[in-house]
Amino acid sequence: MDKDLAQELRPNECMDHFMEGRLKLIQSKDGYRFSIDAILLSEFVTVKPGDIVVDFGTGCGVILLILLNTKPVGHAFGLEIQKELADQAGRNAIINGLGEKIDIILGDIRYPPIDKESADIIICNPPYRQAGSGRINPVLRKAIARHEILASIDDILNAATRLLRKKGRLVMIYPSVRLVDILIRMRHFNLEPKKAQINYPSLESGAKLALIEASLGGRPGLKIEPPLLGQGNYSILDPP
Repeated sequence: MDKDLAQELRPNECMDHFMEGRLKLIQSKDGYRFSIDAILLSEFVTVKPGDIVVDFGTGCGVILLILLNTKPVGHAFGLEIQKELADQAGRNAIINGLGEKIDIILGDIRYPPIDKESADIIICNPPYRQAGSGRINPVLRKAIARHEILASIDDILNAATRLLRKKGRLVMIYPSVRLVDILIRMRHFNLEPKKAQINYPSLESGAKLALIEASLGGRPGLKIEPPLLGQGNYSILDPP
């Protein structure tokens, strides 16, 4: 697909700009749209030169696009189960001139069609809520993003252990109220938490989110980074 064809908007799509115009993003107008969580995650992850990065549930591809603009990623793979979002991610790679650096794969996190032990980093901004908890959004794309409908946290951790190379890193963002849960589950899958950072909306508020990096087969020892306030170094989108 050429660049002109890729940026033709479909019904119910819009084009947004980010990173002072360096990134153009096709998103749904009223379906799933990326949030500040994706931005915080892209800031938090440590990438070494040439790392192969896999993004579980890539959505419109925003995390991989940011990383390829800011960090020395070797190649990136975005795994997405929703066809519409996978299509947007593929087109976003093309219109930002990164089609050679990103492969978007339509597939299920539980059975990822990616070679075992092939990834240096796996990134995931998973659904925060368990399948039976709280109100399910009537818009299916939003419900899948927010609730563990198609994949549980154990499904994600199990897939990560299969795809990561030895000492490879899984990087996730999760609600701070469920921090203990995710740390326990990581150890169950031989993923040792090595770095964490807590996000606070403001100095006066309690914690909201936790960013965690775990190493496959790593030694115990958790480094707590300084607190992260608000939206970090980014606003969600450039002003129109």
